[in-house]
Amino acid sequence: MQILVNIADFFTIFMCNYSFENWYIFDPKHPLLFNSALFLVLFSIFYGIYTQIINKKHLRTIYVVAFSLFFYYKSSGWYFWILLFSSVVDYSISIVMYKQVNKQKRFYLLLLSLISNLGLLAYFKYTNFFIDNWNSLTGSGLSKLNIILPVGISFYTFQTLSYTIDVYRKELAPTKKFIDFLFFVSFFPQLVAGPIVRAKDFIPQIYKKLQLSKADFNLALFLIIGGLIKKAIISDYISVNFVDRVFDNPNLYTPIENILASYGYALQIYADFSGYSDIAIGIALLMGFRLPVNFRTPYQSGSITEFWRRWHISLSSWLRDYLYISLGGNRKGKIRTYVNLFLTMLLGGLWHGASWKFVFWGMLHGSALAVERFFKQYIHLPKNIFVRAIQVFLTFHFVVFAWLFFRAKDFSTVMDMLHNIGSIRFDIVQFTSIILAYKNVMLLILFGFLWHFIPKKWEQKLLQVFSVLPIEAKALLFGLLFWAIYVTASAETQAFIYFQF
Repeated sequence: MQILVNIADFFTIFMCNYSFENWYIFDPKHPLLFNSALFLVLFSIFYGIYTQIINKKHLRTIYVVAFSLFFYYKSSGWYFWILLFSSVVDYSISIVMYKQVNKQKRFYLLLLSLISNLGLLAYFKYTNFFIDNWNSLTGSGLSKLNIILPVGISFYTFQTLSYTIDVYRKELAPTKKFIDFLFFVSFFPQLVAGPIVRAKDFIPQIYKKLQLSKADFNLALFLIIGGLIKKAIISDYISVNFVDRVFDNPNLYTPIENILASYGYALQIYADFSGYSDIAIGIALLMGFRLPVNFRTPYQSGSITEFWRRWHISLSSWLRDYLYISLGGNRKGKIRTYVNLFLTMLLGGLWHGASWKFVFWGMLHGSALAVERFFKQYIHLPKNIFVRAIQVFLTFHFVVFAWLFFRAKDFSTVMDMLHNIGSIRFDIVQFTSIILAYKNVMLLILFGFLWHFIPKKWEQKLLQVFSVLPIEAKALLFGLLFWAIYVTASAETQAFIYFQF
């Protein structure tokens, strides 16, 4: 009974906090997020209408594009005009490029698309970074520009580039209509934080008759529930109540708290980003569209090479197909292969953020990939559970070490944390008191890692159990989930980590 009262309180507070004006006016302090109550209400209204027009292709396309642009406006304000501009430019270039028979002119058109897309990305994301570095090198006092990074620009830039590059390579024909291309670019489930969808995988779905089977419906709900648990309960709670505090002031905390926060952040970023991806994939599946899997239990990897086949798969495969291969891949000899691996990850690090710490993070992973590839030809380890366990242990700790540079505000903070962690002395009394002091956080961290490492077949069994539940039971689960989010949430809805990448 108390749970039902709290659920009712949740929706009462929602109605009090959201006036009708909040539903359609962009609020920079409260952008529209998947884990917000406003999105739940808006999507429910959208989906109710969508189910009635799902197989009226032209009307469905217009409706989804309109809602997607509205969603992006609610997430990023008037920056949705940049999305429209980029779409018009790339669509126009692709049409001309596809009809052009002169190879050199086709290349110039592709170059125009690259300059247009990467130029916008560079301006919004890297202008102040370049100004900072220019000031440091020359001693000049150039003032920073008042630039706000548009939400999701890194994702939809790579998405539109995949389209023009595929058209250039003759691997894809341009869409029949501009609105179909805009549907692909603006599709709201994955617009602001991926997965990065390839045009050749997604666009053919626009023209098909959409069908949502019972199995797809159950899988979609299962993914959405799991994604919300990862993001709104595990990631947000351990972030606000432990991880952020330690990373903000590591010297105020014990060495044990520093290393626990390092492990906590590894779980936080995984739960946050994979949670978003699960929600995006689930929402798209409810609409009859299939998005690519973006995470496959990455911390179970036995090497950094394997890690990047499991982590942010849509980005790593994009970097492989459009950057690594374009640089020459492994076709230019061994030394060039190592250099290409290093450069690909260095640029991948810079893609994540305009800061030298992101570049260094990318360099760490690029170096690891090159070293692994070099030694792989000389060292052949036996395949057994003992060797695998050691490989997973070492890979995980390298990834956690690299995450310090990704999360910390600067290099000095990383050095402070490494110094603190290096001075750990095992004290069972201190360790126990710390665990008890953060018992809720530690229980969630333990739960999150156990969930991550459970066998895949256990998750499939859980999906089977969920699938046979009556619709009333599933509705109750959703109600309980939103109640749990409500009682564990901080005062403000927490944005996704990749929300402004």
